[in-house]
Amino acid sequence: MAAVQAAVLVVAGLWAVAPARAEDYPVRPIRLVVPAAAGGPTYITARMLAEKMEKPLGQPVIVEAKPGGGGNVGADLVAKSAPDGYTILMATIGSHSINKSLYRKLSYDPQKDFVPISQVVQYPLLLVVNPGLPARSVGELIAYARANPGKVLRASGGIGTSMHLSGELFVHQAGLDMPHVPYKGSAPALADVAGNHVQVMFDALMTALPLVQGGQLRALAVTGTRRSPVVPEVPTVAEAGLPEYSATGWIGLAAPAGTPDPIVRKLAAAVSTALADPDLRKALIEQAAEPVGSSPDEFARFIAAESKKWAKAVKAAGIVVD
Repeated sequence: MAAVQAAVLVVAGLWAVAPARAEDYPVRPIRLVVPAAAGGPTYITARMLAEKMEKPLGQPVIVEAKPGGGGNVGADLVAKSAPDGYTILMATIGSHSINKSLYRKLSYDPQKDFVPISQVVQYPLLLVVNPGLPARSVGELIAYARANPGKVLRASGGIGTSMHLSGELFVHQAGLDMPHVPYKGSAPALADVAGNHVQVMFDALMTALPLVQGGQLRALAVTGTRRSPVVPEVPTVAEAGLPEYSATGWIGLAAPAGTPDPIVRKLAAAVSTALADPDLRKALIEQAAEPVGSSPDEFARFIAAESKKWAKAVKAAGIVVD
């Protein structure tokens, strides 16, 4: 009986200290895993956000790139991490809304294995081509690709990313044979488009625009429902030739399932504080990324809606990855 009573007291003691530990969080640096290559839009956003989250959290937020598998490598790593708030994920439209429908086998479940923290930004993509391609508009690109089936190559930052699926939607709606060449991140893909190893890419404005401004790439259209204030002279894909087309990407934070709610809420509050910083907002908007800063519940509903939307798109395009 004494042994049983002692065990009960130990368990009760553990339950008693758990909430206190959650309230004390964080007491050491936080690891923010980016499931894409360094230098890409997700990584850049993570670095800017992490810097502004450190003050409200009182601890360093260390950004670590884990590219591969269209976001699956980094997402799987975080899904299998301890649910203590010290390893979190820069979740993307690929890792949390597309990949479940795209891959036959996924080593994690985007909704069951994670708890959403906050949506950080949403952004349109930019359709860019190598300047050597004889296409100065969406219509000319479609005409050239139809006249040269299989010869115009389309890059992306990885299978299942918004870059990939935006391109698949475009190819499907335009009826083109434009082979997809996946890379481990946006930066190496853009480099190969600029070098004319591949000719076409859909990418975030924040990473593609500097190359457009430097003359290494040519911008043909943006993927949103309206023109971007960053490049108001560039038409949308819809107004430039495909009236039913629209696609936007997004980035947010997620933690392993089982992470205590007080920790999740504290992280969401830190995101909200960071996004209220005028310098960060200005920097994001200048890169055509719209700050969001949603609550965990709002982000969960958003992910669910996005998952349904992209599941239909993947099915319509007939895309399956083993």
